[in-house]
Amino acid sequence: MAELKTRETDADVGAFLAAIEDDQRRADCEAICAMMREAAGVEPKMWGESIVGFGHYDYRYASGRSGTWMRIGFAPRKRDLTLYIMPGFEASDDLMAQLGKHKTGKSCLYIKRLADVDRAVLRQLVDRALGYMRETYPEGD
Repeated sequence: MAELKTRETDADVGAFLAAIEDDQRRADCEAICAMMREAAGVEPKMWGESIVGFGHYDYRYASGRSGTWMRIGFAPRKRDLTLYIMPGFEASDDLMAQLGKHKTGKSCLYIKRLADVDRAVLRQLVDRALGYMRETYPEGD
């Protein structure tokens, strides 16, 4: 069985964010980091070399595959800011309709810049996702 390559590390989140060259991208990431830190109630950790995550939970699929993953997180990718909303978006159609300019994958929210979305709606989406994760996986942090 393949092992998950992206794991929580001891790398410095502040240094990672400070190294983002584009001023606007760095400011957006710092704002997202602050919002997620407040919502999650835990300090951010690096997951791999380029993902900032908050909290963690253990999962096990019916196939037997298991692992540990962040409850919520984000990454400043080359093309978009990627927010990892682990429950996905099916239960959040109401918020997604109000969010602003975005794209989604299964559990990924892609935005070009924070100014493209309504921050209050984004915070509600983050809070809803964290609430789901706490209810579904209460043993994590």
